[in-house]
Amino acid sequence: MTTLGVVVIGRNEGDRLKRCLESLQGLSDRVIYVDSGSTDDSIAAARARGAAILELDLRTPFTAARARNEGFQQLLKLQPSLDYIFFVDGDCEIVAGWLEKASQFLDQHNDIAVVSGVRRERFPEKSVYNLIIDVEWREYPVGEAKLCGGDALIRVSALREVNGYRADLICGEEPEMCVRLRRAGWRIWRLNEPMVLHDAAMYRFGQWWKREIRTGYAFAEGSSLHGAPPERHFVFESRRAWLWGLWIPAAIAVLLAFGYWWSLVLLAVYPLQVVRLALRGRQSVRENWWKSASLVLGKFPQTLGQAQFFANRMKGEQSRLIEYK
Repeated sequence: MTTLGVVVIGRNEGDRLKRCLESLQGLSDRVIYVDSGSTDDSIAAARARGAAILELDLRTPFTAARARNEGFQQLLKLQPSLDYIFFVDGDCEIVAGWLEKASQFLDQHNDIAVVSGVRRERFPEKSVYNLIIDVEWREYPVGEAKLCGGDALIRVSALREVNGYRADLICGEEPEMCVRLRRAGWRIWRLNEPMVLHDAAMYRFGQWWKREIRTGYAFAEGSSLHGAPPERHFVFESRRAWLWGLWIPAAIAVLLAFGYWWSLVLLAVYPLQVVRLALRGRQSVRENWWKSASLVLGKFPQTLGQAQFFANRMKGEQSRLIEYK
């Protein structure tokens, strides 16, 4: 544990940040909190819990990737001998024992750059949106992986080799970095071990909709960067969103315009797809139905997110953060 540090990023996380930092007690001299313009007591709370503080310059657009990069660089100035850095979002509480297990795993596998674990929702019972996210976390495959999420223990030498995260990405920065790590010969791994409790605090349909827009934006941006063979990064996910979110409705609209009223029958593919996915689900009956409905309906905001990306690229603009909280 003497070679491990932690970068916590956040903005207006309130009590969630306090729980996050309190779960890191014993590591306070190796923890840095990177704040992206909070207007609550986040900075004071982090300082009171012994973390070093880095406030991002307001004149440069905020991204999670930028926060992680600057936190990583500042932490190494304070602790230059670190071998591993655990990146964690401020709305997560670290499970006791996770950091020891993850660091031991990297100690034993010199070709692995990133190790993550199982993320769970803190309050899945408080809303169907929290429940859907919890199912999503549970169903991520374990073992060797192609990507990681925002919470992961990463080898410092590997981070330096690929120059960290792409600071200009507003989302999808972790999978994008994993593409570059794998190209450099590193491996990514997910352990079947509890890692963090995440508090999505998602209680409204509009929050879920924005999160899906952000997902679509990440698909489009990822495929534009690394969509060429053999990687095909997010190409399948992007095309699937376009098919269900645009091309099928567009085809029905065109047929209707020519008077083919029978084309309305094609709308049945959506509930049929929900049924098909629910019957194939691996969770409880209730969870399978909510997840399948989310997967099908989510293709519409994902299509909007992709359209937003291409519109911004045509105008030469960088999108603002797509936040659901």
